[in-house]
Amino acid sequence: MVRKYVVSPGGRRGAHPDIGSALRAAAARGRAARIEIAPGQYEEQLTVHGEVELVAAGEPGSVVVSRPRGTVLTAFGSVVVRGLVLTGRDADAGVVHCRGGSLALDRVEVRAHNGVCVHVSPGASATLTDSGFRFGRTVFTGAAGVVERCRFAAAADNAVAVIESARVTIRDSRVDGARIHGVRVSDAWAQLTGCEITGTERAAVIADTQAELTVEGCRIEGVHGPALQFVEQSRGAVRGTRVRDAENGILVASGADPQVRNCVFTGCRDTGIHVQDAGRGAFEDCEVVDAGNVGVLSTRGGAPQMSGCRVSGGNVGIAVTDHARGRFTGCLVRDLTGVGLRVLDESKAVFEDSRVERCPFGLDTKGNGGTTAELTGVAFADFDMIAVAAVGQSRVTLRAAVAERGLLGFGAGEEAQLHLHDCTVTGVETGGALAFGTARLVARNLTVTGAQSYGLCGTGSAFVDVAGSRFEDCAATGLRFDESCGGRLVDCSVTGTSKTAVQHTGRVQLVSLRTTLPVKEITEPAPPPTIVNNYHGPVFVEAVHSAQLAWGNTNVAQQQTLQGRPDDRGEQTGDAGHAGVDRPRRAPTAPASPHASASPTSPHDPTAPNAPTDPDGASR
Repeated sequence: MVRKYVVSPGGRRGAHPDIGSALRAAAARGRAARIEIAPGQYEEQLTVHGEVELVAAGEPGSVVVSRPRGTVLTAFGSVVVRGLVLTGRDADAGVVHCRGGSLALDRVEVRAHNGVCVHVSPGASATLTDSGFRFGRTVFTGAAGVVERCRFAAAADNAVAVIESARVTIRDSRVDGARIHGVRVSDAWAQLTGCEITGTERAAVIADTQAELTVEGCRIEGVHGPALQFVEQSRGAVRGTRVRDAENGILVASGADPQVRNCVFTGCRDTGIHVQDAGRGAFEDCEVVDAGNVGVLSTRGGAPQMSGCRVSGGNVGIAVTDHARGRFTGCLVRDLTGVGLRVLDESKAVFEDSRVERCPFGLDTKGNGGTTAELTGVAFADFDMIAVAAVGQSRVTLRAAVAERGLLGFGAGEEAQLHLHDCTVTGVETGGALAFGTARLVARNLTVTGAQSYGLCGTGSAFVDVAGSRFEDCAATGLRFDESCGGRLVDCSVTGTSKTAVQHTGRVQLVSLRTTLPVKEITEPAPPPTIVNNYHGPVFVEAVHSAQLAWGNTNVAQQQTLQGRPDDRGEQTGDAGHAGVDRPRRAPTAPASPHASASPTSPHDPTAPNAPTDPDGASR
């Protein structure tokens, strides 16, 4: 039978003046006890043993128990606390510390200034219902716990920590404004159901160090970091969860492998789904809306698998970059400002039975030969620029792909390789397929219908290998090959109202072609004349007479003898005291073109007197 004890600060008859005296009386009897506490302020440190219930006699919150420093309530045995407010400061062990047995907090408020609200030690268990925890964290260390309809507010670090093999279930609770994480699960097991988490500075919910975490039917919004984070080989599941306004909707890294289903990530500032550093994960029936950078990103060795997912709005739909992988089945990507699908930098991606619509670019790939994309049953519709663009040395294989209503269907440039099998292009404004640079384009059973310019074009030094393909109703030409483009056509047909079936330079072998339209060989223009400019001598633009020229010499001495009557020499020279002596004069020069230089004359030109000689005696 439970014995009742009453506590009243006034010390009325039959009541204990403080809680401590009632606990001592209950311990002396060694029986189950119920201690009813009258409203008021109690500055005490309580240590509870055995089977004890502490109850506020008035409304919840009317009884305040506090201490200036340290732990307020230490529990051993089976302890229930109802309706109390427990306040402490600098309580590293917890304002409430369950050291053994079981503890239940019902309609309790715990305030921990610069400390821990509740600490449940290894082997103990705690049940928290309809309670509030402010400023400090709640820690389950190797313990068991159930949290229902509680609120954790303004925690100075993590709001709830489940660590060291603890097992905790959290239902219908709320976490606001934690300085680090809302809920951290480390080397432990936890399940969150129907919870709301807002305003955390780092990941709202994180699982690390081989933790196992299940998140179901939760709502996370307005967080500075990722909404959900699985790292360090953690496992678990996320189902039916909604995320809004986070840096990342879910971040998976370092070997973690969660199962994510039926979740929505809206307005994420960077990425909706982010997998990196050997992270994996299976994502099914998820939606990413208006991601600031990339809807779904696999990077730095990430390897997710996605099925039935939808990406809309934002910049890039699905990107696989920097040695990453990914398999995407039954996905829908639409209404982006950039590119629907992207594969870069030695990454490998597989897309199956998916659709990309209303994006400027459908798929772009770039990187070395290790960059590959394989697409099967993928449709591109209403693209502004190009459905598929492969550049660098990347390799793209399309099977049963469709491109409709855009500028250009499929293209390969630089040193890329593009393989088309059973693909269709319809209603494009320019052409069905294009190869340029030194790219290689291989097409089998390609069908291009209604291109407003050409069906297929090769230019530069590209190589095309086209077999079993049809080009219908292309406005200008079925196939056009310019410059040094080479290759072959086998068992192809060109029909419709095109002006020509094929225009080529003779470098593409027309092995077999069915058409009633003309085939024209493009005559290559003659190479321009070679112009050699000599910048080592004069160029004269007018007739020059009596010129003396010298070049290629370090020193030049010139003399000129004046011609005239013998008795006029003194006047000719202008020096009567030195008649008959020639005076050196500067050689006259001819006007030169401003756009050219002089060209050399013969080294034996008699008009260049006193030319110096090389050391071996040869005149220069």
